[in-house]
Amino acid sequence: MSADASGAPAAIPSDLGPSDLGFDPNITWIVYDGECPFCTQYVKLVRLRETVGMVKPINAREDHPVVRYVRAKGIDLNQEMALVTKGEVMAGPDVIHRLALLSTGSGFFNGLMSKMFASKGLTKFMYPFMRTGRNATLFLMGRKKIPTPPQDV
Repeated sequence: MSADASGAPAAIPSDLGPSDLGFDPNITWIVYDGECPFCTQYVKLVRLRETVGMVKPINAREDHPVVRYVRAKGIDLNQEMALVTKGEVMAGPDVIHRLALLSTGSGFFNGLMSKMFASKGLTKFMYPFMRTGRNATLFLMGRKKIPTPPQDV
């Protein structure tokens, strides 16, 4: 992907599919903030069922085709994590809910998460509180927001 004069990745059209952007659509991608301790631990601890296939976490702060694809779909990665499966992008509480349904449920963490977030309504209710806690923690830790590439005008 090309970059602008500042070195930031250029904006991409939102009508491109995953194969047009240089990543494997058969892999399930979890896009998260690698500087957020909660996000990082969640991605490390979540165990998904084998039926999901290959799952790869990707730091939203990296210049990666999946990150560009998610941004092109209008997802604000400073506010939401994203899940890309076969070109479909979901974000925020939908990701947490989907991962809870796909979780093995084995172990304390996965059992708790799969039960707590199996309810879509409860997940949507809790997500703003979780996001506020995340944002406050990042602020207190002195972490900067994920850089957003400039948009083509």
